[in-house]
Amino acid sequence: MGCGRVGAALAINLSNMGHSVAVIDQEPDSFRRLPEDFSGQSVTGVGFDREALRQAGIEDAAGFAAVSSGDNSNIIAARVVRETFGLKNVVTRIYDPTRAGVYERLGIPTVPTVKWTADQVLRQLIPLGPYVEYTDEVAEISLIRVNISEDWLGRTVGEIEDVTSAQVAYITRLGHGLLPHRDFVVQDGDMLKLLVPTGHAGAVQYTLMHPVKED
Repeated sequence: MGCGRVGAALAINLSNMGHSVAVIDQEPDSFRRLPEDFSGQSVTGVGFDREALRQAGIEDAAGFAAVSSGDNSNIIAARVVRETFGLKNVVTRIYDPTRAGVYERLGIPTVPTVKWTADQVLRQLIPLGPYVEYTDEVAEISLIRVNISEDWLGRTVGEIEDVTSAQVAYITRLGHGLLPHRDFVVQDGDMLKLLVPTGHAGAVQYTLMHPVKED
C-alpha cells in the first residue's frame, strides 16, 4: 500500500527479484513512479478497503507492506490485513517513533522512518561504531560493522583476526561483497563486517580505531 518513493522502489525491487507484486494507491498519478515495463498490478483505491485489497490479490498474498505517508492509514491497513485476511507477514512504515513500540506490542512489525533515517545519517556523520547488524542472543555472537584507523589499511584480514580474536565475515568494496581469505589486504574505503562475541564488540572496535601495536 502506497506508491510514493518508498512504495515504488519497494515494488520495483520485488518485481525485479521475480515476485508477483500489486500496488495500491488512491492517487492514480502516483503510479507514474513505476516504470512502463512494470510487470505488477496497479490498483487505485484505499489501502485498507477490503475490496481494493481483494482486487490486489490479498487472499493469495505472501506479504503486505503499508508504506503510505500516513501513520493512521498504514496501521489501519495492517490490522485489516492481519485480522480480516489472516496474513501474518505484515510490515508497517511509521513516522511517529512514539507509536512504533505500541504497534510492535500488537504484533505489527514497524519501520520508524524518522528514527531510522536519523540513525543512518549519524552513522555517516560520526564514527561511533561498532554498529551491531545482528545478534544471536542464545549463542551470544554478533555481526558488527566497524570503523578502522588508517593505520590498519594495507594490513591483511589475518592480522586483524589475530589481533582482535574476531572473524572477518565479509568486506564490502565499491558496493560489492567479498568473502576474504586471510591474506586479503584491507584497502581505503573497505567496509568490514566481523563476527565477534557479543560482549567483546566494543573492545574490537576500540582496537581497530587505534594504531596497530607492533610486537
